[in-house]
Amino acid sequence: MRRLAFLALLLGLAAVPPLCAQSSGESGEGRIKAWEWANFLVLAAGLGYLAGKNGRPFFTARSAKIVQDMAEAGQLRKQAEARAAEMERRLAGIQSDIAALREESRKQALAEAERIAQQTVVETAKIHAQAEQDIALAAKAARAELKRHSAELAVALAERLIRARMTTATQDELVREFVRGLDSPAPEPVPLRNP
Repeated sequence: MRRLAFLALLLGLAAVPPLCAQSSGESGEGRIKAWEWANFLVLAAGLGYLAGKNGRPFFTARSAKIVQDMAEAGQLRKQAEARAAEMERRLAGIQSDIAALREESRKQALAEAERIAQQTVVETAKIHAQAEQDIALAAKAARAELKRHSAELAVALAERLIRARMTTATQDELVREFVRGLDSPAPEPVPLRNP
């Protein structure tokens, strides 16, 4: 590149004298034109040299940076696609998880309903048994109360009958019998047998 720029500079400088000679027949305006061209060629050669010297590393580094950025962008795109695929897989998994949770909840609700039904049957049986015991106890107590009341009524009735039939002669006879019973010896007690 340096050789090419140096060669362009030499050619440009070599072209200046013929241009000046050609324009010598003309006025001073032609000479100025020739020097402008020479000046332009020197400037172009200098710029070409600088561009060749500094431009190539700049553009090479810039190209490498662009290639590197493109590779990083590709990797980021692949990572993003992988994340998106993972999210879609998770979303699909969530739907199946939700369905499984619903099914599990349904099974638990059925099991709980069955347990409550069984517990209700057991509790109903207990309440029924308790009610039967309470009824039996109440009936026993009522029978006992009825016997007691019947006994009281029988005693009251007997007392009324005895009072109605009791005369002074009967009372005297009862007192005599009682006194005779006191005079007689007491019967011997009967020994109890052990079962």
